[in-house]
Amino acid sequence: MSDADRDRPTDGPIRLLVVDDQYLVRSGLATLLRAAPGMEVVGEAADGSEAVELAARIRPDVVLMDIRMPGLTGIQATERILAEAVDPAPRVLVLTTFDLDEYVYGALRAGASGFLLKDAGPERLLAAITAVHGGDALFAPAVTRRLVEAFTRMTDTAPGTERDAGPPPALTTLTGREAEVLRLVARGLSNAEAADRLFISEATVKTHLNRTMTKLGLTSRAQAVVVAYETGLVTPGSAGGG
Repeated sequence: MSDADRDRPTDGPIRLLVVDDQYLVRSGLATLLRAAPGMEVVGEAADGSEAVELAARIRPDVVLMDIRMPGLTGIQATERILAEAVDPAPRVLVLTTFDLDEYVYGALRAGASGFLLKDAGPERLLAAITAVHGGDALFAPAVTRRLVEAFTRMTDTAPGTERDAGPPPALTTLTGREAEVLRLVARGLSNAEAADRLFISEATVKTHLNRTMTKLGLTSRAQAVVVAYETGLVTPGSAGGG
């Protein structure tokens, strides 16, 4: 979504780094991905520290990140990989055993692009990798929104109605239209759905979202959803965009 993404290679296979502390899980994922067209496993890491080292050295396109690992966790590894990355930074797809997981929320907050349950089938895994690599849409945005709502609701002291008077103070660098786009994306709408709602083109939605992420220093669409809730632009339980 950032300017650096325009330099991200679009031809050739998607280069993958697989991170999991369980050997059978890691090797099974790697074997599956090596057999898939358009995918290339360029590294495997058994813990967060090894993942950080390999990501810096081999510069994968996408990192499949186990979230709960001894030592350096998936959240900490995600933060370090993205902070130290040379543009274009890799996408991080978090793997977890259940969706409403505070560790996943932390990873999205740190800049992971999305998450996937470990019991997802091969087709869903490949679709998630492709979607995350493309950067245009979150994989399962409704589930991500539900996760973010669950954990932001825990810190709400005075739930109220959603703001309509422009961006919250933390988002004052955004134009009114950029804030509108961010609000709809945080509710789980796709770019096309947001465009239809605002009577603008899908390309214009992408432009507004790109500018928003650049202004706020964000690395993923998922991180933008987290920011929208944490600043109060969108409140847990506010009307969806169906």
